Amino acid sequence: MATKENKIQKENSQPKRKVTYPLGKINFILMGICLLLIIIGLWLMTGSANVGDTFNNDLFESSRVTTGPIIAFLGFVLMAFAIIYRKKDNKNDNNEEA
Repeated sequence: MATKENKIQKENSQPKRKVTYPLGKINFILMGICLLLIIIGLWLMTGSANVGDTFNNDLFESSRVTTGPIIAFLGFVLMAFAIIYRKKDNKNDNNEEA
């Protein structure tokens, strides 16, 4: 009986650890913005195709050929940054050094 009480006291005396997750709220916000950029870039690249014997000049619009791919590419590159980004926390840095 005494050993059970000692175990309970030892468990209660240990300091509670703060649960940290690999991605924070800011990461998810940044990833949402990047996803929106990717969707906008892909939307800018859409359009009608050639139908039959007629040639569609809209195939070579600047929004389909340059703007859309650039925005989509920036969305993918910034997505990697959004996943890697970590907010600096001065409180944790001071406690770890001590």
